[in-house]
Amino acid sequence: MDDRLERFIRDKFRAAGRKYARTKRAYDEGRTDADGGFDLPRDDEGRTKLVCRRYAERRSVAVDDDGRPECFEAGHPDCVGCAEDIRTGVVETW
Repeated sequence: MDDRLERFIRDKFRAAGRKYARTKRAYDEGRTDADGGFDLPRDDEGRTKLVCRRYAERRSVAVDDDGRPECFEAGHPDCVGCAEDIRTGVVETW
């Protein structure tokens, strides 16, 4: 392969990789509040409005800095999954 063509392709792949990294970083930063909190719907008292995976019911609960709701029970698979969903911003809300 011609050296110029090889260099051109390599440069384009590197540029695409950098653009992907910038986009992913901006997307991840945009999913959280400026204070590092979680951007989820809240009620009038500031509690997060989510649907409990364990009991399949709507709840308004406080969420700590680690993304665990106040009803979190360590070791329960539904609670662990709910906390992971809160941290990634894909938890079911109302």
